[in-house]
Amino acid sequence: MKFTRSANAQWKGGGKDGKGTLTTESKVLDHTHYGYKTRFEDAKGTNPEELVGAAHAGCFSMQLSFFLGEEGFTPTTLDTKADVTFEDGSITKIVLTLKADIPKIDNDTYQRLANKAKENCPISKLLDTNIELKASLEH
Repeated sequence: MKFTRSANAQWKGGGKDGKGTLTTESKVLDHTHYGYKTRFEDAKGTNPEELVGAAHAGCFSMQLSFFLGEEGFTPTTLDTKADVTFEDGSITKIVLTLKADIPKIDNDTYQRLANKAKENCPISKLLDTNIELKASLEH
């Protein structure tokens, strides 16, 4: 299976005083505000780190549900929190905290499949990959 999803970021102004919006192809984000204060302070809006966290938590949970299904388990609930740490200009750590309700599973199987999902979800793989840039200048 192959597909492409897209999102758009528009930024106006300087780094600290500028403002931007994010829009996703699905319109779940539709000109959603982001800026210096939403990223480094506590203003209303989103930021790249929380979006990475949401993507990682969602991808991990879905991957785990597939691995569970392959072994005959159906989760009632997988509740995953992703804490993304930004430090000195880099994302230095992501902690996935999973709370799960899975009938009839033993702890060893649960831990094995959760770790397998952590290693194999596409967003986990993305976080350690080459990045290609296609940049154009338009006037």
